[in-house]
Amino acid sequence: MALVAMLNQLVQEMQRSTLLNLFLVSLLFLSIFVVFSLSKSGEKLKLPPSPTRLPIIGNLHQLGKLPHRSLQALSKTYGPLMLLHLGQVPTLVISSAEMTEQIMQNHDEVFSGRPETTAANILLYGCQDIAFAPYGELWKQLRKICVVELLSLKRVQQFQYARDEEVSELINRIRKASLDESPINLSEMLITTASNIMSRCILGEKFIEDGDWYGETSRRFMVELMSFSFGDFFPSLRWIDTLTGFIARLKAIFAELDGFFDQLIEDHKKECKPNKKDFVDILLQLQNKTMLDFELTRNNLKAILQDMFIAGTVTTSTTMEWLMTELARNPSVMEKVQKEIRSVVGNKARVDVNDIYQMDYLKCVIKETLRLHPVAPLLVPRETSKQVELGGYQIPAQTRVFVNAFAIQRDPKFWERPDEFLPDRFEDNSVDFTSEDFQFVPFGGGRRRCPGQAFAVASLECVLANLLYWFDWKLPSGNALLEALDVSEVYGITVCKKAPLYLLPVPYSP
Repeated sequence: MALVAMLNQLVQEMQRSTLLNLFLVSLLFLSIFVVFSLSKSGEKLKLPPSPTRLPIIGNLHQLGKLPHRSLQALSKTYGPLMLLHLGQVPTLVISSAEMTEQIMQNHDEVFSGRPETTAANILLYGCQDIAFAPYGELWKQLRKICVVELLSLKRVQQFQYARDEEVSELINRIRKASLDESPINLSEMLITTASNIMSRCILGEKFIEDGDWYGETSRRFMVELMSFSFGDFFPSLRWIDTLTGFIARLKAIFAELDGFFDQLIEDHKKECKPNKKDFVDILLQLQNKTMLDFELTRNNLKAILQDMFIAGTVTTSTTMEWLMTELARNPSVMEKVQKEIRSVVGNKARVDVNDIYQMDYLKCVIKETLRLHPVAPLLVPRETSKQVELGGYQIPAQTRVFVNAFAIQRDPKFWERPDEFLPDRFEDNSVDFTSEDFQFVPFGGGRRRCPGQAFAVASLECVLANLLYWFDWKLPSGNALLEALDVSEVYGITVCKKAPLYLLPVPYSP
């Protein structure tokens, strides 16, 4: 939420109390502090260009409700390296492939820090996870464990049975629902399936029975991670986060998920099945052994599981939702990709992984969806560990950094008709998210690149190939039609479709 709207709401809530006076006094002291700090600043650095800022709040008012879009618009005026002043926090915005390559290759270690935010601190056990942990030896060890035991290509291939079984169950549910000849809430089904795939791969069994609860809580989690916090931008005004209810919302989400993961760990400790070696079992075994160079605490375990479950569920289901939305809006593309899938599979009773390897156009559709709708459009925020020169400018230490993948992947310098959904652009095109093509960075890059890329792509391909093979998809009528075609966004660390996607499935007979 934009700061101006937050302030207006806050003033309305405080009009009948003395808290408004406290708030105004705090702002006064803050403004004096900022002016004093600026007057005492030492060496004048050559900084990147900046939009004109307002007193105290700086450029916060220019973020808007969809910061990735607002920052894209600003970068067209101020360039691919732009310095914003968000309250008291200097923030560098990267909006070009060239500058992204510079920070992820030439200066990767300097740009591998993570800012400590109120939401990440509360939700992720003091940032003891992988995504938000400070760069250092502990982070390297935790990441290595997750890659080796869950996210490596070998592990991804071993988990194909779980994807196949959960997708088969999804297809059966849709086939049963299609008997009513009514639109189905595909968004809800996709997040439930993504949750169950993660559960099977991490736990070896379907643990999440209430998909609605888990899906909703996961999305709230991802939205709140990037919600506005007074304390993040004005440390002396941290108390206002309590008044606005922000801290209470974070603690409520944390309590739900913390209880969920506590119960999960306790259940695994009780089972003690010698032949059962799922991801949680492996983490518990590592915790009990002295082979590690660091202490693997219970909070480390829960924070890692938080990353794997929530990131794996929300990002994958959100990409599926955007892809099916774009196909519904572009029936000629839908027809082309279904023709390929059905030609490859033929009259077989199931879609197997060897079939998927041959579906080149499906891969183009997935790439184009990730290009047009990057799940984390600003990636995960970074922070510089020391002063560094970039693009002829000096970037101070402790500068927050946003890499605007949304802007980079719509740069007309690299992408013809960049705002249109055109999967054909990837045919006979070597650009790929698995290589060093910095104009296409949906999974980030460098040391902080998302380690779950292979896992996510395998799930995307399996679910979507089956959805498009077994059903023709028709648009509903009335309000559901408008919602299906609506591409309005809900901003968070992941950007989801605002309205759920309802489509009418029509079973296909090979």
